[in-house]
Amino acid sequence: MAEDWKGKPDSYWREKLTAEQYRVMREKGTEAPWAGVLVDNHDDGMYRCMACGQELFSSETKFESNSGWPSFYDVAAEGHVELHEDNTLGMKRTEVTCARCGAHLGHVFDDGPADKTGQRYCINSCALDFEGKK
Repeated sequence: MAEDWKGKPDSYWREKLTAEQYRVMREKGTEAPWAGVLVDNHDDGMYRCMACGQELFSSETKFESNSGWPSFYDVAAEGHVELHEDNTLGMKRTEVTCARCGAHLGHVFDDGPADKTGQRYCINSCALDFEGKK
């Protein structure tokens, strides 16, 4: 039987995540632009959910958006992220969460590379764990 990541209590996440990761991933915060360690990462590998390890984005789909956050034009696999309408802060956006644990990752916009998917998954660096290719 699969582990119930979405059913884990708040105390589990407070212990597992740093204060910044908790603020972003559990309270739907946003890290400051250009503050994340993975913004300028150009290594080959897989970006995983920092909370549960789910594969989220491949380095093959990462691109320079100059937004200040890691940006990807596609997900690693169908069903690994969920999209939700987000009308907070007086804006209409689409929130991206981890399908396994429900962690807030960032938002997706329709201004990505037109020759790919046209999508820009704008993801908080602190929500990602990078696993380089061996």
